[in-house]
Amino acid sequence: MKISATIITYNEERNIARAIESLRCADEIIVVDSGSSDRTMEIAEKLGARVIERNWVGYSDQKNWAADQASHDWILSLDADEAVSEMLEAEIWQLKKNGPSADAYTMPRLAQYLGKWILHSGWHPDRKSRLYHRRKAKWVGAYVHEGLEVSGKIQELEGSLLHFTCQSLSEHLRTMDRYTTLAAEQLVEQKAKISLWKLFFKPWWEFNRTYFLKRGFLDGAEGMAIAWTGALYVFLKYAKARFMLPGR
Repeated sequence: MKISATIITYNEERNIARAIESLRCADEIIVVDSGSSDRTMEIAEKLGARVIERNWVGYSDQKNWAADQASHDWILSLDADEAVSEMLEAEIWQLKKNGPSADAYTMPRLAQYLGKWILHSGWHPDRKSRLYHRRKAKWVGAYVHEGLEVSGKIQELEGSLLHFTCQSLSEHLRTMDRYTTLAAEQLVEQKAKISLWKLFFKPWWEFNRTYFLKRGFLDGAEGMAIAWTGALYVFLKYAKARFMLPGR
């Protein structure tokens, strides 16, 4: 079982070294960059990754294309702000030794937000399928929140994929602006009906779901920030879509 690790990047000089250095279990590392203006590609090349430039065409398409460039059929897909934990690495080494018994593997993702590891708020365990045989799976989703669609057997790993999210609220708000635009474009393409009631109710429900039902209050001030920004995300997504729709 040989593994090709893939990472898609754009201006990720802050994160890329950590991601690559965590991939000791990979037999090759491929970085597909979409025009970074910082030192992302330079750092990746110095750390031994094969760097390929390709214009941005969307998350799923970029990840599928990265998998197609791999030398091996088994793909370990990471985002640039993620890293393989020691426990997850040990499990992958064991798979490489014994051979796989499934077509894809999920792993819990543990997020660090504003410097704190988040154990509630609906953010954990947040299982993701990231290790897969490329002939049995593909990335789907045209806009945001892409996911891996697997046509085969899936098993679970217990080691965490570490996700280093926003270091400040300002960074979070900048990221949210980009993602809510993409989400709104998806709603427009789907010809979704955006009522004033939805603009009011959906954000309110998101805050209560995150902070109370998902026990975000146990994450302290960071949990409160997650709940409020989650509600804002929902509001902006629907508000942007409403103003994009013709004849609103």
